[in-house]
Amino acid sequence: MDMQVAIDGPAAAGKSTVAKIIADRLQYVYIDTGAMYRALTLKAAEEGIEFDDEEKLAKLLEASTIELDQNHGQQRVYLNHQDVTEKIREPWVSENVSMVAQHAKVRQMMVEQQQMLARSQNVVMDGRDIGTSVLPNADVKIFLKASVKERAERRYKEQIAKGIPSSIETLEEEIATRDRRDTERKTSPLVKAEDAVELDTTSLSINEVVEKILSLIEGAKIR
Repeated sequence: MDMQVAIDGPAAAGKSTVAKIIADRLQYVYIDTGAMYRALTLKAAEEGIEFDDEEKLAKLLEASTIELDQNHGQQRVYLNHQDVTEKIREPWVSENVSMVAQHAKVRQMMVEQQQMLARSQNVVMDGRDIGTSVLPNADVKIFLKASVKERAERRYKEQIAKGIPSSIETLEEEIATRDRRDTERKTSPLVKAEDAVELDTTSLSINEVVEKILSLIEGAKIR
């Protein structure tokens, strides 16, 4: 039986890091849904499309190809067959992706693509609405959370390590803004699925979070 693991949570809660490790450990396919929205944000900027123009964004998505490729434990993101893995992680994309992701038509199209990717294979998928909208029947649902301060500090360390000038205060403001957009949007808002297990990662190491989730997956396998 194919196993579906859904990991949701706000920005910088550790979803992608944890999901990648779990997928690698279990040899499951990792699907980063946030990368898909980031790719559309990048393309919209390149085409001069406003992030609040739902109709044009939906048409742009329909005309674009977004592919996620697993290669030696790393996921590469391709937009119209061009590798944009690094570009979509630039700070300005992080600041604007939630504006693009709030539109109902965009989310509907993305969800359909994500559900197709998850068919007939073991997957670990992370995002904002996986357990509620994309994979509502997932075998294991996790909701990660952490304080805004903790998440800002994590993002700060990531950006400094990449040589990107950053400010913890600015990151705290940006993360709080993204939280509001994600939780208040009308379509598929960021909420914990009723049957999801909530894990506060504020005082936990990455390895501790991974082990807790792996234990839940093992339990689901024998149910």
